[in-house]
Amino acid sequence: MWMMIGIISVGLVIVMAEVPSLIRKQEKKQLWVFAILLILGVGLSIAKTLNVHIPNPLEALIFFYQPISDVVMTWLS
Repeated sequence: MWMMIGIISVGLVIVMAEVPSLIRKQEKKQLWVFAILLILGVGLSIAKTLNVHIPNPLEALIFFYQPISDVVMTWLS
């Protein structure tokens, strides 16, 4: 519980430090990207503190490219 509160607090501090300058400079695209990445990061951090299994993106790449690798290896041997 305290870890979640800490993660959200750090997220809010980051928002208070970064968002005003982005609004002043009228950088709407950067503000959207910042918000999406921050929400994604805070969400993943909270999920990690709750011991939720977060799959490794490398596993998906291995799943897709392993058959291709096997075919190429048979051609080369």
